[in-house]
Amino acid sequence: MTQNEILKQYFGYDSFRKGQEEIINSILVQRDILAIMPTGAGKSICYQIPALMLPGITIVVSPLISLMQDQVRALNDAGIHAAYINSTLSEGQIKKALSLAVKGQYKIIYVAPERLGSWDFLEFAKNTKISMVTVDEAHCISQWGQDFRPSYLKIVDFIEELPYRPIVSAFTATATSEVKDDIQCVLKLQHPDVFVRGFDRENLYYQVENTRHKTEFVIDYMEKHKNESGIIYCATRKNVDELYGLLAQKGYAVAKYHAGMSTEDRNTNQEDFIYDRVSVIIATNAFGMGIDKSNVRYVIHYNMPQSMESYYQEAGRAGRDGETAQCILLFSMQDVMINKHLLESKTVVEMEASDMELIKQRDHKRLQIMENYCRTTECLRNYILNYFGETTAKPCDNCGNCHREYLEIDHTEHAKWIINCVVETKGRYGIKIVTGTLHGANRARLKELHTTEYKSYGKLHDMSETEIDSLIHQMIADGYLYQTQEKYSVLKIGDISALKDGSKKVVLRTYQEKEPIDRKARKQRKTDKLTKAGFELFECLRQLRLTIAREEAMPPYIIFSDKTLIDMCVKTPSNRDEMMNVNGVGANKFDKYGQRFLDEIEKYVNSNNVVLSLELDAE
Repeated sequence: MTQNEILKQYFGYDSFRKGQEEIINSILVQRDILAIMPTGAGKSICYQIPALMLPGITIVVSPLISLMQDQVRALNDAGIHAAYINSTLSEGQIKKALSLAVKGQYKIIYVAPERLGSWDFLEFAKNTKISMVTVDEAHCISQWGQDFRPSYLKIVDFIEELPYRPIVSAFTATATSEVKDDIQCVLKLQHPDVFVRGFDRENLYYQVENTRHKTEFVIDYMEKHKNESGIIYCATRKNVDELYGLLAQKGYAVAKYHAGMSTEDRNTNQEDFIYDRVSVIIATNAFGMGIDKSNVRYVIHYNMPQSMESYYQEAGRAGRDGETAQCILLFSMQDVMINKHLLESKTVVEMEASDMELIKQRDHKRLQIMENYCRTTECLRNYILNYFGETTAKPCDNCGNCHREYLEIDHTEHAKWIINCVVETKGRYGIKIVTGTLHGANRARLKELHTTEYKSYGKLHDMSETEIDSLIHQMIADGYLYQTQEKYSVLKIGDISALKDGSKKVVLRTYQEKEPIDRKARKQRKTDKLTKAGFELFECLRQLRLTIAREEAMPPYIIFSDKTLIDMCVKTPSNRDEMMNVNGVGANKFDKYGQRFLDEIEKYVNSNNVVLSLELDAE
């Protein structure tokens, strides 16, 4: 039976969606693949059809019980024999399922990653023809990903235990370039075909509301959308309980879901929502992965998520049927404080202190990017797409920001006083101290730090601290200032040459309390000091890092961060002592990887007699 015949017979479709057939063809010619496809693009068919055509059994590693149960139920309903192995089954049921699999009863077996290391499952796999191992929600294997699950690391060990290596296919709806590299490296994909099918969900309408009156907004919205299904995400269990209690008291058909509830209560409430017994579920981010409810018409984030990956995935649970749906984020500055606290109390799997610090810094960077999304006055859809690496030509005309009118005001003279203030701080303080100083606030903390003695103190007294804060974020977007990526971030001077020579102005687009952020300008700062040749060496070192990462089956950034590679390009070390002066190179890492990077640098420098970096004026 051909793949088109299988598609028609078992799934009822006359033709494949864009990109599906190409992925299936790669698998059928024995290629490892990584497919990044948006929610609703039909990624499950991309591995289910090859599973039916390959000679042996396909093992699908899935992170959530509800996800695999739904998939197996759908397959069996379609006439395809499939099974799942997870903690909901007794040992007797598992033995029976494996026995039937050995006899050829099943072509597809879904399994929880924790089960891969069990003796009985390993014995089954070693003595059965496994044609393919499919990793669903593959971003869970990346420590840079927002849903890292240590149990996913068992997948590599499992594959290596098999008598022969099967095809390995990995699928996810959410992956930045770093996560994409992690998946390939940690899974040890062999010369994989990589498919990126775009992140744009044209049916979703994105909207950010900067408001302190979140509960009132939710009540008003629900009153206008009484017959629609929705999800409301909150950052904490306390927020879930409080909002649920208020809405239930007002007579709305709502349920709640968070990790503090019993398993039985969570399952009951989830089923009530899936089966439309209630129209709205209020939940933490513990809810949602693998929920294939197609008619969710809106997703409201009561609090700002910690990352764009989390937001994209959670908001993407709206409109899975392709019909229009709304994704609304309610933002206040308190959300930033809550998330910083949650990040600091986050438990990280055992690792070296330097690596743990790197992950924390990246968590804070992702939080900053998410805050920028909430503040931007530019096209929201384009912001999301640009974050995931897609180039956009023009605003979408289908988001909240595209449908708002903005007023543009020239704040160049005010911006110069902000720069003077940051210079006076010598890069030691954050936004709050700078705004208070410029406004001329009468606070003990400012007196304690002696910022009341600055020349810039009170120079912007005619502006509110909120307005000064908005202007600072615009300057960050323009690259004139930048924030360090750490728990207590501080403001520092960026490239202010355009302001010095008068070639550019600082213009603020305002809508109530909104401030624009252009993320692209922030991205460029890291490598501003590199010349064209410096960029070329940087890319050479990145490729070497990727090669080593694949050999070691670990994320590339754990070997050396981009910051470390850039410093190598600036300092061009030629021996161990010089390499040890590079930011981020310790003795242990030099012993493991240092000589290979020295060799790569020497090779490039000998072949290219060019300047690799330029020292920039600190001001």
